[in-house]
Amino acid sequence: MITTVLMIEKPLVPTDVDMVTSLHEDEPLSYVVLMQPRGEQDRLLRALDDMALGEFGDAVREADEPEGQDVLGPAERGLEHSLRALRDAGAEAVGQLVEERPLDLLSSVVEQTHADEVIVLTAPHYLEELFHRDWASRARHTVGVPVLKLFAHAE
Repeated sequence: MITTVLMIEKPLVPTDVDMVTSLHEDEPLSYVVLMQPRGEQDRLLRALDDMALGEFGDAVREADEPEGQDVLGPAERGLEHSLRALRDAGAEAVGQLVEERPLDLLSSVVEQTHADEVIVLTAPHYLEELFHRDWASRARHTVGVPVLKLFAHAE
């Protein structure tokens, strides 16, 4: 069985589920999903990413998006939706919200589950990627298993 730790920022859409489950089609799959809700510390970076993508309206509306404790309920529902979608695709799936220190939790989960790989499924974060401060770049130096970065779909 292939065990994958899947780090996400938003609920999986069908295209995302198809993409991650097709990577090892002939093997039984097990996922540990770590979902990190939006954090206030990321607001400026998200606005700059929106501007880099030409999505000026999104950058302006960034301040109106819920953050902190206000996103825990929607994040829990999004996590449950994602787990259900992976299970419906034939995989085993468990998960949890990441509230603090995502890379420490990731390292711990990889070690505890003897994961074979990590997949980081996020929207593009150009500034973080430019300076190698994104999850995937940082995880590659800490987890000891292959780390694949994929871009999440918006459907």
